[in-house]
This record gives sequence, C-alpha cells and structure tokens, in this order.
Amino acid sequence: MLNLRTTTPVSKSLALKWGVALVAVIIVVVAGFMWVNRPVSADQYDDKIRALQADMSRYQAESDRLNAEATTLANALAQITNEKNALQSQVNLSQSQYDQLLVKIADTEKQILENQNALGSTLAGLYVDDDISPVEMLASSKDISEFLNKQEYRNSIKKELSSTINRVKDLKVQLSTQKAEVEKVLNEQKAARDSLAAKESEQASLVAQTRNDEAAYQGLVKNSAAGIAEAKAQQAALRARSNSTGGYVLVDSGSLSAYPWNSSNCAMQGYMSTGGSNGNGGDGHGYGCRQCVSYVAWKIAKETGVYYQNWGNGGQWAQSAISAGYKNLGSRPETGSIAVMWGNPGHVAWVEGVSPDGTKVTVSQYNYNYGAGYGMYSEMVLSTGFFDQYVKIK
Repeated sequence: MLNLRTTTPVSKSLALKWGVALVAVIIVVVAGFMWVNRPVSADQYDDKIRALQADMSRYQAESDRLNAEATTLANALAQITNEKNALQSQVNLSQSQYDQLLVKIADTEKQILENQNALGSTLAGLYVDDDISPVEMLASSKDISEFLNKQEYRNSIKKELSSTINRVKDLKVQLSTQKAEVEKVLNEQKAARDSLAAKESEQASLVAQTRNDEAAYQGLVKNSAAGIAEAKAQQAALRARSNSTGGYVLVDSGSLSAYPWNSSNCAMQGYMSTGGSNGNGGDGHGYGCRQCVSYVAWKIAKETGVYYQNWGNGGQWAQSAISAGYKNLGSRPETGSIAVMWGNPGHVAWVEGVSPDGTKVTVSQYNYNYGAGYGMYSEMVLSTGFFDQYVKIK
C-alpha cells in the first residue's frame, strides 16, 4: 500500500479531470434550465397573435350588430363580408402560430444538439477516468477525506449527467409535441381557407340569385324566415349569456379536421346546413351537419365508442342524457361531460377541462357564431355559469 502512495500525481490528475467534468456538466445543465426561462425569438409573435385574437372580438361585435338588424340584402352581404374578414383574420392567426412554432422547433432542436454534444464530451472523459477503481482511488489518496472528496466528485457528476440526459429526453418530447401542433395548425389553416373560399362563393351566389334586387332577396328567404328568426334568437341568447357571465376567451376556432363535416361537404347558407349526407344538410345521424348537436353526438361517439346519441335539440340534451342513465352533475362541470344551455333550441357543448377553482370551463363546440358565421368550430374558456347544467358522459 505504501508503494501505491507514490501514484499521487495520478490522484491529482483524476481530481482535476473530475472537477473539470463536473463544472462542464453543471454549465450544461444550468444552461438548459436557463433556456426554459429565457425569452426566445418566438416571443415576438405573441403580440401579433393577441392583436389577431382582438380582431376576432371586433368581428364578433359587428356580427352581433348586423344580426340584430332587419333581414335585407344589404345586411346579408355585409354579414358575409364581416365573416370573410373574420376568417381572413383566422388565416392570419394560424400563419402566425405556424411561424412561431417553427422558431420554437428550431430552438428546441438546437438545444437538443448542444446538450447531446456536451454529454458526449463529458461521457468520453468519464469513461477514461472510470478505469480507475475505488481501491486505486483510496490507495492514491493522502487520507480518507481526500478519498471521500473524489467519491463525491464521481457521485455528483453521475447525478448531473442523469439530470442532463433527462433534460434531453424532455426536449425530445417537447419537440414531438411542437411538431404535432404544427400539423394541427396547418390543418386548421387549410380549413379556414376552405371556409373563406366558401364564403366568397356564398356571396357570389347570393348576388347572382338576387341580381342585387331586394325583392328577389326577400322572395329567396321567405320560406326560411322562421328558421332565420330562430337562429338569430339562439345566437342572441348565447351572446347575452356570455356577456352576463364575464365573456369568453377564444382558444381555437375555424373547422376541426377530425369532425367529418366542413365547408367543402356541408356549406352553410346563413344558419342553414346544406349538402351533407343527404344533400339537404343532414349529417347521417339525424342532425344538421356543423350544428352543435351534430358535433357533440360525434364527440361522444369518438370519446366513448358509444354509437351516436339522438337526444333532440341542444336544450334537451341534459334531460335526455340523464334519462339514458348518465350522471347529473348539476352546475358543477367535470372533464368529459356535456354542457347544456336550456331553451329551444338551446345549445350543447363538450367539456374539455375545468379550472382548479371550478369557476371556468373549457368547452369545444360547433355553431357558436364568434364572428366568422354559423356552423363554425370553436374552443372557448367560459364562466361555469354560462351553462345551465352538466351531465357526465366519460
């Protein structure tokens, strides 16, 4: 053992290598955590996105104003123009979200590469030093304190290495999520552009049918007058309820790519569904395509595997679901429940989430006119009190 004490220079070299390696790994890890919190270039899109979301609110206000006015050709054309503007704003919003995600993806990929390179260098150094056994370390140490310091270096480095490896794994998960979000935004972008083209076609069709003649327009809508009045009353009730319970935050909007009906196969003429499975606006399950009940029936089938429920108008869904054996939650929503606004026709939506304090609910729905016209998808955060009743489904 005394002879082995002559290897003290090896001991110093080992301590130095472990010390340098420890500092290198700590720098990598700290840099990784700093990356989480530091502003990134993608942040420059935040203000633009907020401004575009504010535009959507303006278009909704204009839609409300026009909706309250008399049914005239000028009003109908103005409403379509407003809806086109809202859809164009949605296209621009999707583009900004897409651009922001591309920046985030590039930054995440850079962070993964930097962490992997640092790990590779550190691990290569540690591999050489790991050839020295604990017995050799003990033999080359002046005393037990020096040996324990060396062991502490080794244990600290292994702990930091494990932390950094986990960080790389987390970054890869984050990258995968970001790429999935890009695909989702691109699908929404396509749907919004399709809806915009449909609105332009609707406007051209209306002009062609009426030849800009008010009498011709009134003749066109005569048979639909009752339905138009009902649709206006429904949207007015929705808006009034929203305003009285604190408004809403629009999370997502346009068309949902997974839902089988969109502007290409179920065009909206005002509030009315057209086309669809039977050429007359049906979704093939007893509902009008792109209506609230059609979406929620589809959502229940998708989430639970249970065949489409046929529970009447939106306002009837709570009682129908309870009669079918589902749990009445009253005024306390849960994720995976339906949210019902009573009335005829009323409204129904799917609960995606609930805030921790239970005061806010995130719902997905169709045919809440947020300014882009009837028959549109939206995900919103609303006050829990916006809906009259919740029924647990999943």
